[in-house]
Amino acid sequence: MMYAVADRERVRDALLAAARADERVAGAALTGSAAISAEDEWSDVDLALGLSPGADQNAVLADWTASMYAQYGAVHHADVRSRGTVYRVFLLASTLQVDIAFAPAGEFGALGPTFRLIFGEAAEQPAWGGADPLDLVGMGWLYALHARSSIARGKVWQAEYMISGVRDHVLMLACLRHGVPHSQGRGLHLLPSATTAPVEATLVRSLEGAELHRAFRASVDVLLTEIAYVDAELAVRLDRPLRELASGDSGW
Repeated sequence: MMYAVADRERVRDALLAAARADERVAGAALTGSAAISAEDEWSDVDLALGLSPGADQNAVLADWTASMYAQYGAVHHADVRSRGTVYRVFLLASTLQVDIAFAPAGEFGALGPTFRLIFGEAAEQPAWGGADPLDLVGMGWLYALHARSSIARGKVWQAEYMISGVRDHVLMLACLRHGVPHSQGRGLHLLPSATTAPVEATLVRSLEGAELHRAFRASVDVLLTEIAYVDAELAVRLDRPLRELASGDSGW
């Protein structure tokens, strides 16, 4: 069953109480949408825990993970690591997602605006560098190269994957241009329709060769449009080779 908002709040409150009772945890904070009072019925639980100096991070992870399975009905978990912090993401049987960051003492602090300290002390953290538009441009044309070769080799599923990769990087560039979140599609709904409408043509509607060619050409068109916003001279340099890739004149 889908969890209710009240269920989510009970889980979060219980986890915060457990954090206060665990002497190995020196601080806790709400992160994500709850930190800025922007939750809706689909929001998950996002917490950051700052470990006490000398606390054994592996032991804390093991104990909290066992508790998530035994007490809260976790059915699986996955980890994301950044510096010394482990972000353990749990899926509960209710479909509630619970994200808990286990941060060493020096890494417990705000990495962005979605951090609300509940108890303890937070250390100032270095600002996260934003995505480099030129890096996204490079990844865009790299996916385009592989889209061309995948189509030529008849690897239709790989071709669809690569064309979608071009589109993903186009949309990330558009998000940066409009100043909205670019990671994991979080700001796509904030883009103006004039920006997203041309991107609809890049959607692959079937695995037929003609359709892959059409979607690939459309993806190159919108990629070049976004590149021009980043660096007009670079867009001019890339225009001919990218259009040749998508035209079929380069070896299909």
